[in-house]
Amino acid sequence: MTQKTVTIKASLDARQAAYFVQTAGKFKSEIQVSVDEKKINAKSIMGTIALNMQEGQTVLITAEGADEAAAVEEVAAVLA
Repeated sequence: MTQKTVTIKASLDARQAAYFVQTAGKFKSEIQVSVDEKKINAKSIMGTIALNMQEGQTVLITAEGADEAAAVEEVAAVLA
């Protein structure tokens, strides 16, 4: 399991949320994003929108699978 904590630089609108989900979807690993006590599958557009990630929030990205390290780094880059 690979984890990384990042601070969001800009709030996600619908277009950015779609890009975030597309980026996560490129990987075979299971990717989770946690904000406070909420946890979602990073490959779910509805979950990503419902999480309502806002500028300045700190999120925890967790991935587990064959390409977990690359998945965490690339997903984190989208948010930061």
